[in-house]
Amino acid sequence: MSSKAPEVASPVQTPKYAWAVLFALYMASLTATLNMFKLPPVMTTLVNSDLGIAADGLGTLMSTFSIMGFVLAIPAGFILKRFGIKLTVLFSVGAVTLGAALGALAATSGMLFVTRFVEGFGMGLVMVASPFAISQWFPLNNRALPTGLWATCVGIGNIAPLFLAPSIVSAFGDNWQPIWWSGAIFGAVSFVLFAIIFRMPREDEMPAAPAPPAATGEAPPSLWKGMANINYWLIGIGFGAYNLVVLALLSFLPMFLEFHRGKVAATASSLTALVMLASLFTGPLGGYISDKLERRKSVVLIVYAVMTLTLLFPFTAEGWQIPAFMIMFGIFGGPIAPILLASVPEVAKSPMLIGIGMACAAFLQNLGMFVGPTLFMGIVTAGGGVGELQSWTMAGYLMIPICIIGMIAVWRIKVR
Repeated sequence: MSSKAPEVASPVQTPKYAWAVLFALYMASLTATLNMFKLPPVMTTLVNSDLGIAADGLGTLMSTFSIMGFVLAIPAGFILKRFGIKLTVLFSVGAVTLGAALGALAATSGMLFVTRFVEGFGMGLVMVASPFAISQWFPLNNRALPTGLWATCVGIGNIAPLFLAPSIVSAFGDNWQPIWWSGAIFGAVSFVLFAIIFRMPREDEMPAAPAPPAATGEAPPSLWKGMANINYWLIGIGFGAYNLVVLALLSFLPMFLEFHRGKVAATASSLTALVMLASLFTGPLGGYISDKLERRKSVVLIVYAVMTLTLLFPFTAEGWQIPAFMIMFGIFGGPIAPILLASVPEVAKSPMLIGIGMACAAFLQNLGMFVGPTLFMGIVTAGGGVGELQSWTMAGYLMIPICIIGMIAVWRIKVR
């Protein structure tokens, strides 16, 4: 009998250079989100500009950015495999930067629409490539923190324009172009940083990889087989409905506060930023609670339901009720995305099919982000236009059934 003690696998250490790579990925992703969310704080300025953009066209202008997000969600994996992470991300950041620069030079509304489409092309790829790059550098036992840190790029990309854009516009004589130039400059800096910093890990830096399919006897996954998992699509519907409502409200709340609550642009934007500020804290907290309770579905349904109830108030609130709504909407909306995304690996029938599940969720997420602003402003326009208070109230109320559809989908997910 052998006296040799059984080997205990020691945790894989994170390479020190992985944190430099995370910084480069964060800057690249932040380029996309900053340029996506630079529009809401300057909508009133654009309507008053000589571009000829009517208020009812602002929803489409916001939605245009998300077109390539849902078009590229499924094929993004094939693009990464063909061109690699570095070239894909550099192309993505380059597209956002070029789109922002051309947008700053736009002399017509049609040209501005085209440049928003170009910017969105970059967004559609970098938000898929970055989580994959993190998985290449960080071992599984140390991956939650860097992924969580990277995910804050969406919140920061929303908050920073809301706080900074009104001041920049005012400093340059109520012109919107400096916001676009700021986005282009940030993109150029991120492009150079990523080109210099990013590399794939060396063999001695790579986290332990799972055994290849040949060793486990499992055949390479089929795209269609993975997409046949109904739970992926239920998660995607819940995620997409949430993103539809959130982006619709965040896009137009600053304009509403200016038109109907008498707020100056800086105050309107700062109040709207409270939504994402609150969610930055409750997003990770909600994920932690669902882990500890081992109850993904019940936790997300509770916060989803409370968030839905808050939609009774965004366009009827006055005075102190306005910041109270923003904070409550952010507190209870924040945990929905991280909990739903954490559910994807748990409903996957094979670890090799997790990526397909994430792609399905990303597809419906971006579809919701595309539909949301256009749908919302379409309702406002049909109800009498941005000058009519009841049209905003009705648009807010009609977001409630969309949330209910999302909750029904979540309720049907076969997850703990």
